[in-house]
Amino acid sequence: MMNVNLSLGGLRLLSFLGLVIVWQVLAMSLADPLFPTPFAVLSRFWQHLIHGELLYHLGITLGRVALVFIIAMGVGTVLGVIMGHYPQVDALLDNLLVFMLNIPALVIILLCYIWLGLTETAAIVAVVLNKVPNVVVTVREGARAIDKKLMEVAYIFQVPHWRTLQSVYLPQLYPYLLVAARSGLALIWKIVLVVELLGRSQGMGFQLHTYFQFFDIESILAYTLAFVAVMLAVEGFCLRPLERYLSRWRP
Repeated sequence: MMNVNLSLGGLRLLSFLGLVIVWQVLAMSLADPLFPTPFAVLSRFWQHLIHGELLYHLGITLGRVALVFIIAMGVGTVLGVIMGHYPQVDALLDNLLVFMLNIPALVIILLCYIWLGLTETAAIVAVVLNKVPNVVVTVREGARAIDKKLMEVAYIFQVPHWRTLQSVYLPQLYPYLLVAARSGLALIWKIVLVVELLGRSQGMGFQLHTYFQFFDIESILAYTLAFVAVMLAVEGFCLRPLERYLSRWRP
């Protein structure tokens, strides 16, 4: 198992190094200031880091991402489980779900800012409304896929409800929750940046908009690198270990 983990880690590192090499070759071939080298981006990243503004705006954006993630996963999971188990509720809410899934994120953001003002509440509500439908769809499929025979066996043997939930129901739902969590993080931080660009005066999106106005490509890529590094850390140190732990019962 240790050798397998090391080999998989080596492959991930190899893919990252390959990306950097391709980036360096393209930058040297183009010799264009609008396509800086990895070293130039890292240098600009270090400048923003030691001056402090990168950590400040990164912290604000991550705070928004975390808050939206908790709300969206909580609301979406509850609705998804209910819709997956109760056909009447599913029929009642399905058209609304499809409607919300197909509204462009930008439209929801603009409407929230118009109706609620350029406030933090409007920003959070806009991102939550964009993410909840995706969580509902994923969790609903998981609730529908629950093995009813296993639930019946637990009922026949009079397994306590909390034990059935912990040992029979949730293990079957965990893969769907993890998919919703992964896709949620990927979607939420992208929408948060748009929200910050359009109506906030702090955060990564606001800073990226400022650098765009000055065509400061190095700063744009430096800020992007910072956020991607955080998301990779979350994936590597939180989601993957959590997935291995929750799936330990599988062969």
